[in-house]
Amino acid sequence: MTIDMIPYLDGAAVAEATPFPALIAALRATFAARSYHAPERLNTDMDGASLLLMPAWRDDEAGGVKIVTVDPRRRPSIRSTYVLADTMGGPPIAILDGTMLTRRRTAAASALAASFLARPDSRTLLLIGTGALIQPLVEAYGCSFALDRILIWGRDPDKVAAAVEANRPSGYPVEACADLDAAIAIADIVSTATLATSPLIRGAALRPGMHVDLIGAFRPDMCEADGACFTRARTFVDTMDGALSEAGDLIQAIAAGDISVDAIEGDLAALCTGTHRGRDGDEGAITLFKSVGTGIEDLAAARLALGLDA
Repeated sequence: MTIDMIPYLDGAAVAEATPFPALIAALRATFAARSYHAPERLNTDMDGASLLLMPAWRDDEAGGVKIVTVDPRRRPSIRSTYVLADTMGGPPIAILDGTMLTRRRTAAASALAASFLARPDSRTLLLIGTGALIQPLVEAYGCSFALDRILIWGRDPDKVAAAVEANRPSGYPVEACADLDAAIAIADIVSTATLATSPLIRGAALRPGMHVDLIGAFRPDMCEADGACFTRARTFVDTMDGALSEAGDLIQAIAAGDISVDAIEGDLAALCTGTHRGRDGDEGAITLFKSVGTGIEDLAAARLALGLDA
């Protein structure tokens, strides 16, 4: 086999092949199956940028690895390629645009977690950030909840305006907001997708019934929420091992004594298998989902994109 014989799915093809209702369902089935394996990802520094290698495989099935670079100095800041192989050491089956795969599976995982943790009647979504994840988050949450308002906040008003305009064709009710605290005060769901190294969300600003979705802070030195957020919230993670080794705001909150490891109620596998019932009608609870990403999600998304689980 030569390289030109290996199918390649570019970003547009990946997006078309992973519609969010199907992708969210695929992730739910994957975490419920417990037949997937993903060791802790390699995360190494490259002169101010990060290199991540994320392998995953399914019992007696194809596996894959995602090669990622994260560089805040570049746009887009996250670039990656995904290689699906016959086995972890076998010939490639396909190569996919890992950047688009990452954006879509990340947004799908957040919407999946919110289906268990947010109030079903949530109507207002606040998105913190103006990067490439905002558009898939609008779509993933938009197809999962009957939203009346989607607010977008960022430090740069011009970037906020651009993000709003980019999402208008989706048909979802997007609008800019300038006052972060005021937006948090009315939001039912707050989702952060930033490269912040200091807290953007203060626990004191949270109100009963909210759901907080923390996507950034994938290194121990990064942070999107202060320790009080974890103190006040019922906390869940995507995977326990990944969160405890990489999730900056969670690691910092544990180190400061704001939350204990034992206080983390569950992960996506527990939610998807029904081992933990999530919010389970507790309307007044503040729930929090902290994700750092896992190769399990990448593999499930790649298999969906290639029609392997049809």
